[in-house]
Amino acid sequence: MSSQPAPSPAPSLTEVETHGVDRIPDAERTATPLDLFRLAFGGANTFSTCVLGAFPILFGLSFWQGLAATLLGVVAGALILCPMAVFGPANGTNNAVSSSAHLGVHGRVIGSFLSLLTAVAFFSISVWSSGDALVGGAHRLFGLPRGDLSYVVAYALFACLVLAVCVYGFRFMLFVNKVAVAAASLLFLLGAVAFAGDFDPSYAGVFTDSADAATDALFWPSFIGAALIVLSNPVSFGAFLGDWSRYIPASTPRRKVIGAAFLSQIATLLPFLFGLSTASIIAAKAPDYVDPAAPDFVGGLLAISPGWFFLPVCLIALIGGMSTGTTALYGTGLDFSSVFPRLSRVQATLFVGVLSIAFIFIGRFGLDLVQSISTFATMIITCTTPWMVVMMLGFWTRRGWYDPDALQVFNRRQRGGRYWFAHGWNWRGMTAWWVAAVIGVLFTNIPGQFVGPLGDLAHGVDIGLPLSLVVAAALFLSLLRLFPEPRAVYGPEGARLARTVDVPVPPITGPGAQSGEPEPVAVANGG
Repeated sequence: MSSQPAPSPAPSLTEVETHGVDRIPDAERTATPLDLFRLAFGGANTFSTCVLGAFPILFGLSFWQGLAATLLGVVAGALILCPMAVFGPANGTNNAVSSSAHLGVHGRVIGSFLSLLTAVAFFSISVWSSGDALVGGAHRLFGLPRGDLSYVVAYALFACLVLAVCVYGFRFMLFVNKVAVAAASLLFLLGAVAFAGDFDPSYAGVFTDSADAATDALFWPSFIGAALIVLSNPVSFGAFLGDWSRYIPASTPRRKVIGAAFLSQIATLLPFLFGLSTASIIAAKAPDYVDPAAPDFVGGLLAISPGWFFLPVCLIALIGGMSTGTTALYGTGLDFSSVFPRLSRVQATLFVGVLSIAFIFIGRFGLDLVQSISTFATMIITCTTPWMVVMMLGFWTRRGWYDPDALQVFNRRQRGGRYWFAHGWNWRGMTAWWVAAVIGVLFTNIPGQFVGPLGDLAHGVDIGLPLSLVVAAALFLSLLRLFPEPRAVYGPEGARLARTVDVPVPPITGPGAQSGEPEPVAVANGG
């Protein structure tokens, strides 16, 4: 590989980022795996993650059962997520654009659409949970009325702060997350002191020796359901890792990039365990707040908090919510600008941000969408995971080899190139994705919210996500064997576990097309 040019000085925090999904020049890639860790961990080291951490208790599990479900979900989710970090350094662009190599020039819009929906959903959850905590804390501290006006002001101010950070772009977002990671972590540790006297690890839940047969029958559905909700948090970052890792030099050892992504999710055990522990306290001292029919974790947390911890709760909500909101909305604007190249990253961020804020207000004041958003997020993850499987297996069969110029064909409104396949669609990857996604939805079982047509076949256990993982992997690898891809999409070392066929590569035509092909790139092995 040719030597890398010397990196240029990093731009200032107040300099608005101009890059969209175009390939980041090598000289401007000054980020490190530690920066990736900070962004990925900071985006999850939040109040929203605490809410997810409370679900095992809401599902009736004991503290120790909930801890086992949380560990299973976090570790499994981190293992699924971490390989998605390699596409950014390899191609210098986000993961949706990189998916052109496996879904086709036009098929890549699937990744953009999925990441757009995911970002809007998690941005909304972030603003709602953080806004509610801020208003609740202000009510307890200063007697602020908890009327609609208070919530309107809290949501609007918080959403605008997040939007401002996202407009400035990657460097400003990285600065916010550097502060947020340390501050939120300290506040969560302070929470351990605040609730140490009330915490009882022997909290038994509903699945006790005295439980009736009908209750016992719900244990495994509840345990698996809780683990899958926890798992959805790391998996939700799959479409966004490339947004941040694209600023890491291509020469960075792959193991360091993957390791940073993995450890960033393992570190989220801090907010998850805070949510799990405090939920067990709420269940024991203020059980009305953990009623599965109308759970209110934020209200319960404020109800059991000592007076001196109200201000830290507000700070956790503000700092953590900023992290989640910025990482979600930044990716949204970036992907929207890739689908509509006439919009710059800043214009797309503003447009999608305004739409998201409108969605938040309609959902909060016009409809009862809190439970629906939870279902919506779960369904998005069920559909996103098989897309990630296609990406990761595609990377493996291609040996990390890509043509960065051909990946940008869609964004430049061009045609042709290595990844044109059949009129811009690679039906192999597309078929593996949609078949696995449909099967996952059919077998989804979210009690009280959504049960797919086949959701009861596993005796109430939600097997939709695990099944979609297996189906996507088996089907995609089978299609690569039965219907070989063009030899040109593979690197000089050839395909791994896939057959190829020699067919001509259609030339890239359209605005700005040049004769000749730039040198494709591969991720540094680095062990």
